Amino acid sequence: MKFDVLTLFPEMFETMKQSIIGRAQEKGIININLINIRDFSKDKHKKVDDTPYGGGAGMVMMPDVVYDAYDSVKDKNAKVIYLSPKGKVLNQEKVKSLSKEEHLILLCGHYEGIDQRVLDEIVDEEISIGDYVLTGGELPAMVLIDAVSRYVKGVLNDESTEEESFSKSNLLEYPAYTRPIEFKGRKIPEVLVSGNHQNIDKWRKEQALITTYKKRPELLDEEQKNLAKKILDNN
Repeated sequence: MKFDVLTLFPEMFETMKQSIIGRAQEKGIININLINIRDFSKDKHKKVDDTPYGGGAGMVMMPDVVYDAYDSVKDKNAKVIYLSPKGKVLNQEKVKSLSKEEHLILLCGHYEGIDQRVLDEIVDEEISIGDYVLTGGELPAMVLIDAVSRYVKGVLNDESTEEESFSKSNLLEYPAYTRPIEFKGRKIPEVLVSGNHQNIDKWRKEQALITTYKKRPELLDEEQKNLAKKILDNN
């Protein structure tokens, strides 16, 4: 899968060379291509923004510079996403949907935003990572790349993505444990060392439901909430 990222700060993406995403790039499973928007400035000082018409605070990124950066990598089969607090909030369903794309072009805004005309011209969808404002679109772009890449075949094994939070019935993931058996007086649940995989699977499903009920009850319907209460009452 290919990600083309249009940004004023390509150096911020150095962290994407690490860990799972870094290994996926080394194997050629995903390709993250960074395009510095400033390289397309026609100004000798590499100016990319100007004061907004109508007045107001801050600066606005100019449309021609952004378009030329886009034009350098445009592809009729690519989906162009603008990372913006105005967009729909990213969720796991959208992540899975985007993972089926072959080519994503991610546009990172900065300052007071980007001239609306170029957004109307090239952007297919606006996506936010939460109801708050950041200084630029680089961090949201990294979040999206990380989340989407995990569903690209070969980046992780299928079991890893199937068992995690939001992947099944919108439940949070069950608690995980490893050695030692006892830590500061806390022992791992006996069922996990029982060797009975049917009971382990049942326990994990119940724990996922209970965890969601305690931490994110708004994700559950009434039937799930009642089942979670019943499990807690019986324990």
